[in-house]
Amino acid sequence: MFSHVILGVNDLDASKKFYDAVLGALGVKPGMANHNGVVNRYFYRTATGTFGITHPLNGEPATHGNGSTIGFNMETTELADAFHAAGIANGGTTCEDPPGWREGAVGKLYLVYLRDPDGNKICGLHRPAK
Repeated sequence: MFSHVILGVNDLDASKKFYDAVLGALGVKPGMANHNGVVNRYFYRTATGTFGITHPLNGEPATHGNGSTIGFNMETTELADAFHAAGIANGGTTCEDPPGWREGAVGKLYLVYLRDPDGNKICGLHRPAK
């Protein structure tokens, strides 16, 4: 559905360290530097899409979206836990409920939630095989 997701960040170095770690736990290579003539930014590319971090192009401070969450697919609960642990160890904070299974209208899900160094909320989501 999505070709790419890009988050605005204030501390590019702290955010790169965080996303290199959490996405690295999933086997994604470290972010590749890109300068578009205005700002420095980093892109994480996979066969299914691109995730990026950047200073805002308008020069204003980055802010997190209240009520916004970006979810990353997890192949296993172990990868979800590794994603969460890497985030905590690299400047992130846990949020929502502790990592674990949840039952809801869409069925059984394994969820882990983090806030990155700029307060953006991300989620690791594993759906069990049916």
